[in-house]
Amino acid sequence: MDELISGYKRFREIAWPERKQVFEQLAARGQKPETLVIACSDSRVDPQMIFNAGPGEMFIVRNVANLVPPFGPDANHHGTSAAIEFAVRVLKVKNIVVMGHAQCGGVSALLDGAPPGARDFVPGWMEIAEPARERAMASNLPPAERQRFCEQCCVQLSLENLHSFPWIAERVKAGDLTLNGAYFGVATGQLELLGADGRFQCVPI
Repeated sequence: MDELISGYKRFREIAWPERKQVFEQLAARGQKPETLVIACSDSRVDPQMIFNAGPGEMFIVRNVANLVPPFGPDANHHGTSAAIEFAVRVLKVKNIVVMGHAQCGGVSALLDGAPPGARDFVPGWMEIAEPARERAMASNLPPAERQRFCEQCCVQLSLENLHSFPWIAERVKAGDLTLNGAYFGVATGQLELLGADGRFQCVPI
């Protein structure tokens, strides 16, 4: 906690004076982000840093392996779906980006089994990505390449599941909401975008 407090003090000393007016405007006018980013909880993958975004620019949802479950309103708890609903139907974002990444622990658990300390919730959550696992296992790729392939398959699966939300499908069809897939290399810092051909290509720098 001491490191967090030290970080907060640096924020107040350096960043707050520079952005005080921005926060005051956001407090007065409310948030109006144009983009929803669905990313992994991995501590190495910070969407705000990767996209160099400021306060109020992005609505961010993070969970294990950046997964979107299929549309299924019921009595169960749906944290990710609730956040998506708020972003799309209340904030009316114009873009949704699902961003996967290299060395994803959730995907490792999907392919190789969850570690002993993460078996209460992780396996059940990763069942969402079973179609991605099946594709990866059928690919006959070496383990390292299979991991990467499965990570990218999870991005594609989440995009497919987003289409199962009727109010997302309606806005996509109307042309006022776009869905995009991305993949971040932790070791390289490179961002790849999913093209119409189903392949991920590096963003030119």
